[in-house]
Amino acid sequence: MAINSEEESYDLLLKGGHVIDPANQIDGKMDVAIKDKKIKQVAKEISSEKATKVVNVSDYYVVPGLIDIHTHVYRFQSSNGYIEGMVPDAHLISSGVTTTVDAGTAGWRHFIDFKENFIDTSRTRILVYINIASGGMVLQSTEQDPKELHPKITAGIAESYSDIIVGIKAAHYWVNQPWDSEHPPWASIDKALEAGDLCNKPIMVDFWPRPERPYTELILKKLRSGDIHTHVFGRPFPIVDKSGKVYDYMFEAKERGVIFDLGHGAGSFWFRNAIPAIKGGFVPDSISTDLHMGNINGPVVNMINVMSKCLSIGMPLYEVIMRSTVTPAKEIGRSDLGTLSVGSEA
Repeated sequence: MAINSEEESYDLLLKGGHVIDPANQIDGKMDVAIKDKKIKQVAKEISSEKATKVVNVSDYYVVPGLIDIHTHVYRFQSSNGYIEGMVPDAHLISSGVTTTVDAGTAGWRHFIDFKENFIDTSRTRILVYINIASGGMVLQSTEQDPKELHPKITAGIAESYSDIIVGIKAAHYWVNQPWDSEHPPWASIDKALEAGDLCNKPIMVDFWPRPERPYTELILKKLRSGDIHTHVFGRPFPIVDKSGKVYDYMFEAKERGVIFDLGHGAGSFWFRNAIPAIKGGFVPDSISTDLHMGNINGPVVNMINVMSKCLSIGMPLYEVIMRSTVTPAKEIGRSDLGTLSVGSEA
């Protein structure tokens, strides 16, 4: 099946590989031709004579560049920070990730520094969920202070840099502290939603359920269609009952359009949740790592390692690739990514 039969020369021809491109429903032996860093043709047989360079990939899979929508790559200088970002060009490209989304490391106070000193200089494409807290994870205290949650400022930054900022992040708010008049249970989520409404972007939520803010209220009432709950297979989330059956409200939330992201992290992927959920038909919409320097030597390691865990549980390879390419591309509003369509970036 030829995607484009145009007769021309190519800079590079990948010959005989097993192409998996869910965006175009391709799953089989195909040749892939590239010119000027763009996909020019995908077909069962492309003449080697047309290519300047031919690489035999008959023993390999050929897939679109992977998209990891939950990482931390802002390497800020702060003694009050929550997390240590990693170097995407060193740790992502080698595992096939060509696009990543930094999930809330920076708030509006540090976004410009992040952009000018890291995003603009990176070979890896870096997009951003900007933290609703002014100091993001650079100034951890701001994630705990409702006075530092600024929807209008955050939305304004998101609109001004809409080519980079794909959504709003809410995380780590008042996890183990008693609620009081200055710290209402839903402050961080509600402010993020307000910012999302103002700039017409989704929110990603790192959430810890408590009796005053139950998980069911988050996914059935608070989150909108297109909003993302990351760390879905983490320990605190009631997604399966004692017998391993997936609760009906998980599927109800999906029907509402809520997106569930894997977000492996240092301790947010529990096989005791993931195995029965996936076998019960509840699969993560997107596969991501939550990769940072604190888990890069394990248990996360890289995107391929996390994808392999899904494969070992029983997800078909095609579906694993789909949820690491075209699906996250749609979640971040970038349908030009995660595909081998003719004209897309190689």
